[in-house]
Amino acid sequence: MTIQTAITAAVLALAATVATAQDGTIRAAVQESGTVNWELDTIKHYGFDTDNGFTLDVQGMAGGDAAQIAFQGGAVDIIVSDWIWVARQRAAGADFIFIPYSRAVGGMLVPADSPAQSLADMEGKTIGIAGGQLDKSWIILRAYAQQEYGIDLATQTEQVFGAPPLIMNAATTGEVDGAMNFWHFLAKMKAAGMRELISVDEAASALGLDPATPLLGYVMRGDMLRDHPELVAGMAKASAAAKAKLATDPAAWDRLRDRMNVEDDAQFTALQDGFNAGTPVPGAVNLEAADRMLKVMAELGGTELVGDVTALPDGLFYTPAE
Repeated sequence: MTIQTAITAAVLALAATVATAQDGTIRAAVQESGTVNWELDTIKHYGFDTDNGFTLDVQGMAGGDAAQIAFQGGAVDIIVSDWIWVARQRAAGADFIFIPYSRAVGGMLVPADSPAQSLADMEGKTIGIAGGQLDKSWIILRAYAQQEYGIDLATQTEQVFGAPPLIMNAATTGEVDGAMNFWHFLAKMKAAGMRELISVDEAASALGLDPATPLLGYVMRGDMLRDHPELVAGMAKASAAAKAKLATDPAAWDRLRDRMNVEDDAQFTALQDGFNAGTPVPGAVNLEAADRMLKVMAELGGTELVGDVTALPDGLFYTPAE
């Protein structure tokens, strides 16, 4: 039995036993090692789920693909993904909605003693990238380098793609000249002494995009919003309550330390700061800014990234009632 077959079989078996959302339970499938678990753990521990009218059931998965299979198969009610994926699914006919969770992205890091002062100085250099050729942060930096310096990083640098831990190791040992990684690995890399050459926020602003646009979010189904709007609203409120707790109470972080996989206090502090900095701005997502970002993604990522999306789909972003 292949790994994919095993995953599919497990998901189908789970789907056969899952009750409906009418029992007030929201079933979440998330990668076991994902940073979203810090928030979900906080929700459960402090009772922010029951305070908001539901019970959160978190199911750890081996990876994001397995979570998506569980969600698309109806086995769970919620996953975490980026809104570009959700837009693509909506364009293909899926009735999914996106609740903003985090705008944490990152940037390009270089060794502290690197002579590079801008992306132009990376021409001819080797860049380590986690997330693959269609990584959204990589696409934004490519667009920025093209606009500001007239260079295409994809053709004028050498890229090494790999898993986040491998990219972190390659960057901190000098095997690559610069690196892009998932935000929590970037936080650890900064704690190890690397410096930021440019942030994705800075590049996005220069491109006329809104850095406040949240990239990651909770994904739920439109029928749950229609049939059980109180559950969707409750999840959004619980998420906000957990973020507020983590932003103001050091003890809330202390209880999470063991699951954060940190080696020292510097990493622990960097991860807290990075998580809190990624909290989305309250209120509705700026649709014009999101549409501009989608067009950048479509231009450089093509249909492989955005599928058949040509414009921001209506109803994509969930906005809590005031």
